[in-house]
Amino acid sequence: MMKKVQRRTVDLSAYPDLVVIYLGLRVNFWTGIKTIIGIGPQIAKAVADQPDGLLRHENIIFSLFPPHVGMRQYWRDFESLEQWARSEPHRQWWLQFLKNSGGTGFWHESYFMQGGMEAVYDDIPADIGFLAFAPQREARGKMYSARDRINKGMGSDTSSPIQEKDYYANEK
Repeated sequence: MMKKVQRRTVDLSAYPDLVVIYLGLRVNFWTGIKTIIGIGPQIAKAVADQPDGLLRHENIIFSLFPPHVGMRQYWRDFESLEQWARSEPHRQWWLQFLKNSGGTGFWHESYFMQGGMEAVYDDIPADIGFLAFAPQREARGKMYSARDRINKGMGSDTSSPIQEKDYYANEK
């Protein structure tokens, strides 16, 4: 006799502001393998420190060729996620990456329980995720910070680990 499939679901009513974020790090050049190997233990330590608001962290392998790894995280709310992103060690990682991607590309896509989605793709050479079907924009102005992309206001100067004016300061 065949056994019925065990079906389960969840009651998310205790998490009205839940945010699910997928993050990826893709090797663009062989030097990127060293970058991924170097950052892995740092991410593991940050997760082990249990940042306030992080409900769950799961590692993911997106592909072996090119090497493309990532994670899925569940956050209690956007404010907790954003506060962690602006704090150490994340802020330092982000500043370092924006100066030199180390042969990798980085992306994230965020999904909000109350509605809305946002994403950013840095040094990603292939159109993946939303890039594959949605109109592409440069990450400037209202598209620079996650807070502005989801229309939560406050402006980029208060919500990003590196301010837009500082990031683009040396452009002519």
